[in-house]
Amino acid sequence: MTVHLPDGPTSPRVVQALGFALSRRRTMERMRDRYGSAFTMQSLNLGRMVMLADPGEVREMFQASPEEADTPDANLGSVLGPGSFFAIKGEVHRRQRKLLTPPFHGRRLRAYEQLIERETRRETATWPQGTPFPVMPSTMRITLNVILGAVFGAEGAELDELRALLPPMVKLGSILAVLPVVRRDLRGYGPGARYARYRAQYDAIVHRLIDRAQADPALEEREDVLAMLVQSRYDDGSPMSRSEMADQLLTLLAAGHETTATTLAWAVERLRRHPAALDKMDDDAFREATVIEVQRVRPVVEITSRQVRSDELTLGRWTLPRGTVVTACIALLHEDPKLFENPDVFDPTRFVGTRADTAAWIPFGGGIRRCIGAAFATLEMNVVLRTILNDFALSPTTEPAERPHSRGIAVAPAKGGLAVVHRR
Repeated sequence: MTVHLPDGPTSPRVVQALGFALSRRRTMERMRDRYGSAFTMQSLNLGRMVMLADPGEVREMFQASPEEADTPDANLGSVLGPGSFFAIKGEVHRRQRKLLTPPFHGRRLRAYEQLIERETRRETATWPQGTPFPVMPSTMRITLNVILGAVFGAEGAELDELRALLPPMVKLGSILAVLPVVRRDLRGYGPGARYARYRAQYDAIVHRLIDRAQADPALEEREDVLAMLVQSRYDDGSPMSRSEMADQLLTLLAAGHETTATTLAWAVERLRRHPAALDKMDDDAFREATVIEVQRVRPVVEITSRQVRSDELTLGRWTLPRGTVVTACIALLHEDPKLFENPDVFDPTRFVGTRADTAAWIPFGGGIRRCIGAAFATLEMNVVLRTILNDFALSPTTEPAERPHSRGIAVAPAKGGLAVVHRR
C-alpha cells in the first residue's frame, strides 16, 4: 500500500485542533489558500482529517460503498445514542434507513403542509410590529413543534415536557459532540453529567409514549413516525428495540429541528439585505430557489465526513489508509468561483429552473449518508417563509450582515436573524 495524503500544516496538533474548533470556516479558507483544494489537518473530535474541496473528489467520497468508507467513529452518535443514524453502520444503517424513509417522502410529506402553516401562524401571532427582534427563537419553536407533530402525531403532557427539554439538550449535545473532552462526568457535575440527566429524562418520556402507542387500538390508522416505528419490522420479521426507537426518535427530533430553524433565520437575515429578492418571494419557483441559495451562502453545517473502512481508499489524487477521516468542505465548495459564478453574491436566480450539482451544493451531505429528512426540511423552510411573507411585510435594512456564530455543530446568525415586520 502506498499512502498519499495531501500536504497540511505542521504546527502542533493542539494548535491546529483549537484553531479549527474556534473558527472552522476561516481555518478551512486559510488552508485552501495555502495548500489548494485538498489538505490534511488535525481536529479535536475526529483526529487527523483529509479535507476535500474538489467536487470530483467529493463525488468519489460520496460514491464509496459502506465497506470502503462510512460514518466516523466519533460523531453525533456519541451523544444521540448507539442506535442513532449517526452511529449505526453498514447493513444496520441500510435496514433502518429503509424503514424511516417513507414518512419523509411522497404523499406523507405533503400532508405536513397544514401542520407547518398552523405552527407558523401560532408562533407569529404575537410577533411585535415595527421593532427589531430576533426570529431564531421563533423558528426554533416552529420547527420543534412541527417535528414533534410529525414524529408523535398528537398533543399531550409528554410533548410539553419534550418542548422544554429538547432545546437545552440539543444545544449541549451539539457542543459535546465537537468538544468531547468536556463530556467527562465529574462525580455528577459538569456538562457530561448534565447531558446524562437530560438523556434520562428524555428516555423516560419516550418510553411512556411507546407504551401508549403499543396499547393504542387505532395504531394502524396513525401516520406519525412513532406509530410506524412501533409497527415496523426488519426483513427477518424482528421489531426495532426500544433503545433503537429512542435513539432514532432523538436523532429525528434533533436533526429536524435546529438546522432547519437556523437556516430560516439566515433566510430572514439575507432577504432583509436584498430587497430585490424579497420583492419576488411570492413566486413559488423563486422562493424555492431562495431557500437553495441561502443554504449555499450560509451553510449551517460546514463539513461532512467519512472514515475509511477498507485497507486503503483512492479518491482522485489521494490514497488513504484504513481509519483516515476524509471530509467534504461544504463551506469551501459553496464559495468556489469555478462552481458558482460570483459566489459572494446572494443571487437566488442562479437556481431558478435548474438543479444544483450534488457534489458542489451539499448542505444535506451526500451518498448513503445524505440527510434522510432533506425533502422534509426543504418543504418546511418553503412553507414557513411563504406563510410569514403572506402575513407580514418584512422591512429591508442597510445594516451590515450578521456575522456567523458557532453553536457547536450548527452555524447561526450572531444576532438571531433580526427582523422588523408589519402585518399585512
